[in-house]
Amino acid sequence: MPLRDEFVALRKLYIEKRFSNLNDEQRRAVVNTEGPLLILAGAGSGKTTVLVNRVCCLVEFGDAYSSDYVARDVTGRDIELLKSALEDGGPVHPDIRPLMKTGGIAPWNILAITFTNKAAGELKNRICAAVGAEGSDVFASTFHSACVRFLRRDAQRLGFPQSFTIYDTDDAVRMLKEIYKDLSVDDKMFPIKHMHARIGRIKDTMTSPEEYKLTANDFGGQTAAKIYTEYQSRLRKAGAFDFDDLIYYTVRLLEQDEEVRAYYHNRFRYVMVDEYQDTSYAQYKLAELLTGSHGNICVVGDDDQSIYRFRGATIENILGFEKAFCNAKTIKLEQNYRSVGNILDAANEVISRNLGRKGKTLWTDKGTGDLIKVFCADSELEEAKYVTDSIAKNREQGMPLKEHAVLYRMNAQSSVIENYFARAGIPYRVFGGLRFYDRAEIKDILSYLCIVNNPADDLRLTRIINRPARKIGDTTVGAVSDIAGGLGISMLEVIKDAESYPALTRAKTALADFYAMYERLLEAYQNETLSGFVDKLLSITGYRQMLIAQKEEGITRRENIEELVSGMRTFENENPDGDLALFLEEISLVASIDSYDESADAVVLMTLHSAKGLEFDCVFIVGMEEGIFPNDQIRYNEEEIEEERRLAYVGYTRARRQLHLVRAGARMLFGQTRRNFPSRFLREFSDNLKDGTLPQHSTRELLAGSRAQNEYREASDKALKGLDSKITVGRNQKPKSATQNTEKFAKGDVVEHRIFGQGVVLDARALGGDTLVEIDFEKVGVKKAMANYAPMKKIVDSGQ
Repeated sequence: MPLRDEFVALRKLYIEKRFSNLNDEQRRAVVNTEGPLLILAGAGSGKTTVLVNRVCCLVEFGDAYSSDYVARDVTGRDIELLKSALEDGGPVHPDIRPLMKTGGIAPWNILAITFTNKAAGELKNRICAAVGAEGSDVFASTFHSACVRFLRRDAQRLGFPQSFTIYDTDDAVRMLKEIYKDLSVDDKMFPIKHMHARIGRIKDTMTSPEEYKLTANDFGGQTAAKIYTEYQSRLRKAGAFDFDDLIYYTVRLLEQDEEVRAYYHNRFRYVMVDEYQDTSYAQYKLAELLTGSHGNICVVGDDDQSIYRFRGATIENILGFEKAFCNAKTIKLEQNYRSVGNILDAANEVISRNLGRKGKTLWTDKGTGDLIKVFCADSELEEAKYVTDSIAKNREQGMPLKEHAVLYRMNAQSSVIENYFARAGIPYRVFGGLRFYDRAEIKDILSYLCIVNNPADDLRLTRIINRPARKIGDTTVGAVSDIAGGLGISMLEVIKDAESYPALTRAKTALADFYAMYERLLEAYQNETLSGFVDKLLSITGYRQMLIAQKEEGITRRENIEELVSGMRTFENENPDGDLALFLEEISLVASIDSYDESADAVVLMTLHSAKGLEFDCVFIVGMEEGIFPNDQIRYNEEEIEEERRLAYVGYTRARRQLHLVRAGARMLFGQTRRNFPSRFLREFSDNLKDGTLPQHSTRELLAGSRAQNEYREASDKALKGLDSKITVGRNQKPKSATQNTEKFAKGDVVEHRIFGQGVVLDARALGGDTLVEIDFEKVGVKKAMANYAPMKKIVDSGQ
């Protein structure tokens, strides 16, 4: 064998040995650096470890694992030195180090995109710990942070200022309120928060206002088109982007500007995307455009954990990756390092019922562990007591409080549990409540900072123009806004020359004083550090005096502002060259998960959606009831049910050692007492995995425990497509081949249907000489049929 070929083979072995701490599939994912790669990473399978090591492989070896290139002629000594390194497992001799890396890949050629700042920070820290200082040059960022960087460089190519502002949800809703008022839109007919979400979904599909107008063929769509058009117009006038715009306009920039696109193709030769199952169409387009002709894109995700459809995520991105990127490889990470076997078996059985998945089975070498505790409480009060008592027992046995999490489908479920915890003296934290940066006093100070950074930010100006009170009322603010809109200038420009406008005559003195204050702020900003500027701002604006006058309430608010100032000092220390724009950018991109403090010893209460990415020794999922989980509004839509099942899978796999699934027979929620059946997610895994059983006192539960685990699979697409031809649903015409059914059906009956299997009658009412029955079937959900011609029979009589 020629020396060169021998060296290449040995180099490949050395690279594999360098990552021998990984399991076989993890190592395959790390060393296969070239071309499109989909890493299907199950919950707790070490995906972050894989990402970190993959970056390390690129930094240390480039594309050497798949390359035959060697930088110079190979000598016998080179072979011996490499063999020696292979034998002792240490680093290679400096003389052959240049031969170990190929491709000319620098750390800054690597882009790693995650979904949270917390994840991006962890990734960056672990990379630096593994490869040293040069790891800091790897571009590890969230989608939104990356787009902000790209837009800071080139926003002017899109007609936006470089010092653009970023509007959060609260800012966006305030702007929409103004638009509703100006366009005379009824908030009751078109709720503002729903409209804000609708506009976000439109942007996720990369649809412009002009394109959306063409598809608006009803009153609702036309109204949304008008609002969307005006909303985008006002954002542009204010030199502002909302969160969805950051991705939307970055995609537009890359699509439209060949020079910018070429710059990033040359800059980023390797693109990695974490949590790919949570990407929207716009994020998919962004990743595709950044990848370019080199085709080196690696996405990591789990189709079984796609739970953010309501935010625009589309599971099709991960399910269709191989079609979108030609010659893609797929590697499955199925070994779980988090949970015990019983928890994984239950999660596997539940998620296996979904049809829209690629398929994988998690396993562990941790042993089977405890059975899953299933508890059926009489009420939400007993449910809370069970959780409280269980935590107290674990605490006595040495399990820290912070290793307990209580998860629920909706925030409204937490109040009873909070009350019980308070009475029992159990410290807890409700995750996902009011963010620090959403507090009124913090938003006020940030609004002042924003208008210093961007004088065109009319929205932030209207927030603080009369806070503290300056005798500038809503009528005056409205007049200023109208004049600015008519002239196409900012409100600050109007205020500067207030005496020139007759409509502002009565308020000209107050407006002049405000503009003089604004000029003092600009002067202070030029002469102070960021943290020192905030101290000056509090005095110049009169905000400090206002808080002092508020006495006890003002003390808490002043403490919050001091916390903001502390954060600014930290920012200054970490970013010596950072300016106000960079500070505002950083805090605007802080997500709620980034504030999660793992060190505080307190029980965590959060929604199932919020828990993704976290893990605890002991997890309680409460409200395991039909109508709550799965949610009432979607439990008869099979596509939505699959997402709810993925949410259950996420919840189950948060637990390392103990999983408690708790339901209440009766529950007071939103002022009404409800009696709910047990959640289907309690019945979708084997009884031999459960410690505790479901009660057998309701007709619905007569069906529990008597089904083979593969029944769901039997409800195939073929059977579902033929339903209309088999059963009449409110039709007058009889099927030609039908035989009349003489049985009478009533609410609560358990029936056997020839096509759908067994189910429970939810409702039965006389209709045109027949009975319209609504039945909840085990396999296919709720269906309606005319009883006389439905191929079914009664197997349990409700007695009604």
